[in-house]
Amino acid sequence: MEVTAKELRGKLGQIVAYAAHGSEVVVTMRGKKVARLIPYVSLQNQEIVKDNIFGMWKDRQDLETVKVYARSLRKGRRFDR
Repeated sequence: MEVTAKELRGKLGQIVAYAAHGSEVVVTMRGKKVARLIPYVSLQNQEIVKDNIFGMWKDRQDLETVKVYARSLRKGRRFDR
């Protein structure tokens, strides 16, 4: 749903209720999108999903540490100006 800032001021309660029930509301001002209202989701009711990118170095046996590996990649580069 898309509403203008003027409509938002006039029908704030209705628009917030609409967003609270799971719909997204985009607010426009002078024809440009300026804000988005989305339903609030409590972290207590949400299952925490671990992202696979976190800890991606933990299983690497060939590296001493990530820091040493990153330095080895930079070796030989020169940033003289």
